[in-house]
Amino acid sequence: MAEVVRVAIRSDADIVMVRQQARVLAKELGFSASDLTLIATALSELARNIVDYAGQGEIILSLINQGGHRGLVIIARDNGPGITDIERAMQDGYSTGKGLGMGLPGTRRLMDEFEISSGMGQGTTVKVTKWAR
Repeated sequence: MAEVVRVAIRSDADIVMVRQQARVLAKELGFSASDLTLIATALSELARNIVDYAGQGEIILSLINQGGHRGLVIIARDNGPGITDIERAMQDGYSTGKGLGMGLPGTRRLMDEFEISSGMGQGTTVKVTKWAR
């Protein structure tokens, strides 16, 4: 089983591909069908943000094992314009695009751990983790 998978994100086709890669890894970790859906949904949101706001970036999928607990870490990274106000971007309903503003806050709710860093002109990195139960 591959421990780290990197997928360049530039288009809708890449979003589909990274979802498939994550599904394979998550299944190998023994995630439930409902958790597979949560992971796929969160991953879609992160990849969609890359395509819509930065144009391109990458998603890194990593398997982790900490103290006997196994999980999947997803890092979504881009070199886009960055997020002006992270606190505001994390509020339900806030969107600078055409979306409903559920992407980042929804992703935070779907996953067990969530970290975000962004700087104007420096891009955005979001790291999320889902632990197998």
